[in-house]
Amino acid sequence: MPLRSKITGTGSYLPEKILDNFQLEKMVDTSDEWITERTGIKERRIAGTDEATSDLCLKASKRALRSAGLKPSDLDMIIVTTMSGDMPMPSTASILQGKLGAKNAAAFDLNAACSGFLYGLSVADSFITSRKSSRLLLVSGEINSRFINWEDRSTCVIFADGAGAVVLEPESGKRGIISTRLYSNGELWDLITLPGGGSKHPIREANINSKLHFIHMKGNETFRVAVKTLERLVTDTLHADGLKPSQLSLLIPHQANIRIINATAERLGLPMEKVFVNLQKYGNTSSASIPIAIDEALKAGRINEGDYVLLEAFGSGLTWASALIKW
Repeated sequence: MPLRSKITGTGSYLPEKILDNFQLEKMVDTSDEWITERTGIKERRIAGTDEATSDLCLKASKRALRSAGLKPSDLDMIIVTTMSGDMPMPSTASILQGKLGAKNAAAFDLNAACSGFLYGLSVADSFITSRKSSRLLLVSGEINSRFINWEDRSTCVIFADGAGAVVLEPESGKRGIISTRLYSNGELWDLITLPGGGSKHPIREANINSKLHFIHMKGNETFRVAVKTLERLVTDTLHADGLKPSQLSLLIPHQANIRIINATAERLGLPMEKVFVNLQKYGNTSSASIPIAIDEALKAGRINEGDYVLLEAFGSGLTWASALIKW
């Protein structure tokens, strides 16, 4: 039997503060109707001023480890996917390792924006199946609100904060990760950007005054590309793995926009009962959205042993990715 990576524990954490659409109406030129119609989002979570991304990751990680029945010292690797880490150096994964007390684990960050969890899952799967890791913690955490221009209604109504984590261990059998697929088109890098703070636009007064330290998005262009790309991605993934859409138990998409999710489900011929959606509660938490959704789906009884679950995401880069799992 092939050696596969199996998710043996999950956990998530959402900050306590809730920012709903009616509150946003008082902050920017928008309305609950406008936001709901165009995104499907009703409210989102915002991290406290005393919370860093590693803090959100820590709470999600502890819950995932408890779910897996493991101690931090059992881990041999920690991967954190984020585009809003605590600081450029050291990695948020290293900070998390110290907070967890996971003294036996290597640790590093990975950034593929909203596709980050699936990129991280593919990397984690490679470490597990090549026997270079046996107990791996994959955590996705974002505090997008620190990089939002609250005067820009095209972005401030969408992005939010949260963290999700999974524990992966080897499994000899038919269950586990069947495939992961990663893609990128760097020619479209400028559709979703956070220009400031790096070597191209370092922290300088002029760059701050130009609002380069905020997320910028060309919404209409991004929407069109995302719909076409994800429709092709999910059908190609199932075809390559010899699976019919009817055999899927659940589709867990990146929680970015309800119109994109609906279009993907329609292309697969999937009823919405087979699609997990929670963006109405949490908004777009970037790389954290899929592991948060996995954790919630499991707790809600939406995923059971033997189920085929398809994960898909699209984000800045442009990047997109999928993963097919037999639970």
